[in-house]
Amino acid sequence: MTIAYEAHGDGPAVLLVHEGVADRRMWRGQVPVLARDHRVVAVDLRGFGETPHASGPFSHVDDLREVLDETGIDRATVVGGSLGAKVALELALTHPERVEGLVLCPPVLPGWEWSERVRRGWQEGQEAFEAGDLDRATEVDVQLWVVGPRRDPDAVDAELRDLVRTMQRHALELPEPDPPPEPEPDPTVRLADVGVPTLVVVGDEDVEDFLAMAAAVAAGIPGARKVVIEGAAHVVALEKPQEFNGALLAFLADPAAYTSTE
Repeated sequence: MTIAYEAHGDGPAVLLVHEGVADRRMWRGQVPVLARDHRVVAVDLRGFGETPHASGPFSHVDDLREVLDETGIDRATVVGGSLGAKVALELALTHPERVEGLVLCPPVLPGWEWSERVRRGWQEGQEAFEAGDLDRATEVDVQLWVVGPRRDPDAVDAELRDLVRTMQRHALELPEPDPPPEPEPDPTVRLADVGVPTLVVVGDEDVEDFLAMAAAVAAGIPGARKVVIEGAAHVVALEKPQEFNGALLAFLADPAAYTSTE
């Protein structure tokens, strides 16, 4: 099995899929809490944490399905942040028999028209990466996604910034084949086709793109609910674990409340 993961506890299954500026370490505030009553599995996607880059075309969705197979899990509630949320949503649409529920924190919509602020940040980070300045490339991501567009760095816990900096720097340092592998094309996503209970979580200090996508996803998935967590930017589960865990555990305790009654 190529995908690195850790598994803890017993009970109903929860699969944790990290953001694109993190790896499975971002769930440090959730794994111990969930493992009390659940079988919790946290993965490193390809090119993150302990999982190497793919050597050719690959599918994150297929990777998650294989992790579920290897751990003997038929169905799981899938909790995904950003990139992880995008993969989780695709898994629910392509393999609905494997997904018990969705927690998208925050969600990503394929084909989204990104704001100038985000596109500028990505360009600045890419230019620094191509110039070999990994410190600068990492710092651009920390500023955009951990600090957020409206806060000063000192407003965010220094240890939190250091952890994301460590995870992202590691991802940038992982050797890639030449040419870099490409994931499979994004599938067409029809939110109305999502047939499982869904919780959408977003931090109020995130960039406007994710606040807007959270609203669109919550409105588009039948019965979905949205929770906005104050004082958190993009990595909401890591920055505000107590508040996030409260919303997550409420969802796991009564998923039927997050489905359409029509």
